[in-house]
Amino acid sequence: MISATALSSVRKSAAVVGVAGALALAGCSGAADAEPENSDAAAGASGEYENGTYTADGAYQTPETVEQISVTLTLDAGIVTEVSVTGDPQARETEQYQGEFIDGIAEEVVGVAIDDLDVSRVAGSSLTSSGFNSAVEDIKSQAAK
Repeated sequence: MISATALSSVRKSAAVVGVAGALALAGCSGAADAEPENSDAAAGASGEYENGTYTADGAYQTPETVEQISVTLTLDAGIVTEVSVTGDPQARETEQYQGEFIDGIAEEVVGVAIDDLDVSRVAGSSLTSSGFNSAVEDIKSQAAK
């Protein structure tokens, strides 16, 4: 049988550990952790992009393999006016998902500012989105004024 004294001691120890943990976590947040902006990030954050057509590749991990897609965006005043995505699927299931992604991506991004693009799922395809988003980041760097 556990005595009331032992329970009280355990509660006090748990309280001390909890307070110490909270203080430690409080030190992990705040503006001191913010990273300084570099010139490429500053250019992209301002939304100033050269008009034109840009292409970049993006890779993403599937359960079977690492897959690649190629993304081409046409920008006018920082707005996506055209999009083209091509893939070279290595797995049969990837072929299906890339096809669905390619068929649905224009509806998601045409007419949207490039700075507002953050695709998470298109036509049931969620993994392809990470490759697309990676390529968009590269395109932002290419197009930044």
